[in-house]
Amino acid sequence: MTKVQEIKLQTKLTTAHINYGKGLNAHAFFKIHNHETGEDLVQDTFMKTWKYLIKGGKIQTMKAFLYHVLNNLIIDEYRKRKNTSLDVLLEKGFEPNIDDTEQIFDFLDGGKALHLIKHLPMKYQKVMSMRYVQLLSPKEISDIIGQSKNTTAVQTHRGLNKLKLLFEQEN
Repeated sequence: MTKVQEIKLQTKLTTAHINYGKGLNAHAFFKIHNHETGEDLVQDTFMKTWKYLIKGGKIQTMKAFLYHVLNNLIIDEYRKRKNTSLDVLLEKGFEPNIDDTEQIFDFLDGGKALHLIKHLPMKYQKVMSMRYVQLLSPKEISDIIGQSKNTTAVQTHRGLNKLKLLFEQEN
């Protein structure tokens, strides 16, 4: 690229900045709701356009091209993961609530239920452990046991009811 061509491109881009800069900034602010970020995106728009022109790219309508580039940068900004410092959140009054008592009770109750499965009749023990310990589907259990899916579902339901009774007797 010759010096004359580069000067023509600079003039073209400078004219575009003068003509469309305010409109691009307003558009970016409307989408992002942050003046500084919007201005940065507009600057990036002109930088990307400059790089495109230097590489020999042809632009038929400068305004449309600039808005297209800016919209793509705005989309990229939306997609960025917003990291917020814990210090900033604490200053704004955020208090992390660490209440895992429900999770602890669920874990303990689950352990108790697993222990109580051993006190069920043998036909229910087998089905209940396959269903809730090994996490097999009723179809898989019926294939393993050699019974119909309906029979397996009934045994699971009855076993669950017996397990609930045992659980309530323990408490």
